[in-house]
Amino acid sequence: MDSSPTQTFLATGLTCGHCGAAVTDEISALPGVTHASVEVVRDGESVISVVADRELGTEEISGALDEAGDYHLVR
Repeated sequence: MDSSPTQTFLATGLTCGHCGAAVTDEISALPGVTHASVEVVRDGESVISVVADRELGTEEISGALDEAGDYHLVR
């Protein structure tokens, strides 16, 4: 059983399942991430849930969003 806490981030610009999959792939590739999922909210703030063995910084998440497409972390 994984006891790592879930971190939650909000992002804008995601409009479909393809967007969510692209973001999930990029965040999953970050060191220490064991699980990532995205709840896409079209025209709103999508919810990104990440389980990792360390705390991820906003710079890392912003970088992953940038790699995935034109998505932006809500600060």
